[in-house]
Amino acid sequence: MPVAELPLIDDIRAASRQMVRELGFMEQTLAATDYPPSAVHTILEIGTRGPMTSVQLAEILHLEKSSVSRMVRKLLACGELKETSDAADARVKPLSLTPKGRRTLAALHEFGRRQVSVALSRLTETERKSVREGLVIYAEALKAGRDAEAELAETVI
Repeated sequence: MPVAELPLIDDIRAASRQMVRELGFMEQTLAATDYPPSAVHTILEIGTRGPMTSVQLAEILHLEKSSVSRMVRKLLACGELKETSDAADARVKPLSLTPKGRRTLAALHEFGRRQVSVALSRLTETERKSVREGLVIYAEALKAGRDAEAELAETVI
């Protein structure tokens, strides 16, 4: 596989950093909530995928189990999440959104959709499609690269 040219790599890295800043990920809280990015992503993932355990959440968010555990405790205490026992295995504790969590999820979607809509309104239809296609391809390539590195690390151990 040919290595990309350094100016291309640096341009993509600079654009990625700018996107992170523009989307508000450098702030203490995210998406007009009082929550940090990891908590916002937790609400979004559980809201999108349905009930899941803290272990599953840690895998999806690429966070340490201890970090997820602390964050989940805070979201439980705030009334955003509820924990239930699995009928087949009482040790398994699926997390799901409470009614408050579903309201927060709706507000997050409204905020995010508005933010993206404003940005897309400045683009042509062709540019919009290019942005979607490019971001999807890039995100998949980042994931594939991370998966390959993890696989390599497992074979070394």
